[in-house]
Amino acid sequence: MVKGEQLYEGKAKKVFATEDPALLIVSYKDDATAFNGQKRGTIRGKGVINNQMSNALMRRLEEAGIPTHFVRELNERETLVKKVTIVPLEVIVRNRSAGSFARRYGVEEGIVFSSPTIEFSYKNDALEDPLINSYHAVALGLATEAEIETIKEYSFRINDLLKAFWAECGVTLVDFKLEFGRLADGTIVLADEISPDTCRLWDSETGEKLDKDRFRRDLGGVEEAYQEIMRRLRRQMTSEEK
Repeated sequence: MVKGEQLYEGKAKKVFATEDPALLIVSYKDDATAFNGQKRGTIRGKGVINNQMSNALMRRLEEAGIPTHFVRELNERETLVKKVTIVPLEVIVRNRSAGSFARRYGVEEGIVFSSPTIEFSYKNDALEDPLINSYHAVALGLATEAEIETIKEYSFRINDLLKAFWAECGVTLVDFKLEFGRLADGTIVLADEISPDTCRLWDSETGEKLDKDRFRRDLGGVEEAYQEIMRRLRRQMTSEEK
């Protein structure tokens, strides 16, 4: 697959055209941002980890019947994906209180919810990605009611699958962000990535943070945390193959 013109560069990835208009190449960077780009830095090796982890988990979700944009991994930093039109909604699935949820509602972090909850935010950097409900999303033409129901169904199924997998790794899946896209025929598929950038992952015994919060909160040991979570993923997948 020939990498063509760069079409887009975001905070964590670059996107390139290919000779097939239905396929794109995503290249993962080591750049790190937080607080809507106000904090910037570099996490050495992050792009490799996020690429390979996201691909491994998307393959797993595909096997469980969740459609994704993943096609195949090209190298340690680059992946071939299906071209999609991103639905401009960030979907946040929460199993415990943390981050902005805890701040917004004045509760401590780590409260276990009786059932997972979903939040939507409007993907709009100029507006700082405000929270939005499904009625607003339909009114603004961001998605149809049917698309939102599909996104919610997939999101809860993804949560069940990922939560069970990470538990086998000795990790608690606290919350995570998903993005979905439309294929040319309108089919909704999971897009973007699943990584320590987009998930809160805590050691199940110690509560140690093994995700991007170490960068956000200046906790130190950021690169080590990313490496540790990748080690656990690989160890679990290797044990399953035996």
